[in-house]
Amino acid sequence: MVEPETFTFLADLAANNRKVWMDAHREERDDALRNFTGIATTLHDYADRFDHNVAAARIKPKQSYSKFFQEARDRVGPGLYRTDIDVFANAGNPSEDVGYYLHIEPGNCHAGAGLFHPSKAALAVLRSRLVDDPNGIKNLVNDLDFKEAFPDGIVTRKALKTVPDGFDNNDPAAKYLKMVGLGCRKDLPDALLLEDDVIEQLTNIFRSASPLVRHFE
Repeated sequence: MVEPETFTFLADLAANNRKVWMDAHREERDDALRNFTGIATTLHDYADRFDHNVAAARIKPKQSYSKFFQEARDRVGPGLYRTDIDVFANAGNPSEDVGYYLHIEPGNCHAGAGLFHPSKAALAVLRSRLVDDPNGIKNLVNDLDFKEAFPDGIVTRKALKTVPDGFDNNDPAAKYLKMVGLGCRKDLPDALLLEDDVIEQLTNIFRSASPLVRHFE
């Protein structure tokens, strides 16, 4: 699924995160982009095994993975470029709707479901859903099948120290209201993603994560 050259390119980019280097390696970049496009297409082709809404959605593979260039307002780290890529399987917009993803980063690959980089409007919707049904998310993380698949439970890339303005610190969902985006993840060894039949394991992971997606639909 993931080509060895893609891992090599991402590792080299992490060590040389500069425009002059990227410009000199456009061929390798384009090969990696073709790989991501193929992965996005494969995830959609298998979507009927984990989410019929995703399977029924019209996919645009080239819009189904994160881009290398980082806008200043979204920049993570000092480099111009992301050195990790998320390939999405969504029924909606990956920056607006909770959906499935495969995170590709040498030494730090994982898959699951969530919305980790929400827009301001999407984050407001996420928090509203948490307040409206705080027991729903609690029941989900306490479900035995979910806990077995995702022992870390619900995770986030960034958590606030207190709940946002307008929310109650004593809210049953306060823990999750502090999260700036959230989701679940299962770590995967790089070597596993090199195998074509890893799609079977990914569909199982996504199937286990589907209750989280449904909760926020």
